[in-house]
Amino acid sequence: MTTRKTLALNPEAATAEAPVLKKKGRGWEISDKRLDALHEQARELRRHSSEAHKALAEKFSKADLGRYTFTRHAVVGSAIVDFNCHAMGLALSIDEEGQNDVLAKRRDKSLESVGIKVMRIAASDILTDIDGVLKQLTQVMRERIAERKAAARAHKAANPNQTYDRPKRSGDGDKPKRPPHRN
Repeated sequence: MTTRKTLALNPEAATAEAPVLKKKGRGWEISDKRLDALHEQARELRRHSSEAHKALAEKFSKADLGRYTFTRHAVVGSAIVDFNCHAMGLALSIDEEGQNDVLAKRRDKSLESVGIKVMRIAASDILTDIDGVLKQLTQVMRERIAERKAAARAHKAANPNQTYDRPKRSGDGDKPKRPPHRN
C-alpha cells in the first residue's frame, strides 16, 4: 500500500504576521542605493530641463486637469520619465536629439509590462506645434481613461461579490444631515 501525501499547513506560518511593505520604491524591487541615485538624477534633470520640457511643464502648470496631474521627471520603478500621471497610468517621454533609442524602448517596454502606457513626443514637435501636441495628448488621455473605466467595469462584473465601501470620515456619523438651503 502506498502512503498518501497531504499538504499540511504550518501552524507557525498561520500566526506569523504579513511581511512588511517596502516604503521606498513603492513595492518595486529596487535597492535603496539605486533608488536614491535615481531620485538624485531626477532632481538634476528638473534643475537642468530642456526647452521642450520647460514649455510642456508650463502648459501643465496652467491647465486644470482635475485629479490627473503630471509630475515632472518622475521616478517610476527603475526608470525616470519626463512626465508621469500616476492616476491615469500614463507616462510621457520627450524624445531629444541624440538620445539613445535602444535604452528608451527598453524602458518603455518595461513600463508597459506593468500597465503604464508610454507616450513618446518629439522635442521638435513641442517647440514648433505645442497645440497639436496637446490635442494628441488629450486624445490619448481620453482613451486611457476609457480603458481604465472599462477595466474597472470588467473587474466588477467578474467579481460581483466583492464590494468596496469608502471609509467614513471622522465625524460623518455624528451630525445629522441638514436639508439643502432654500431661498
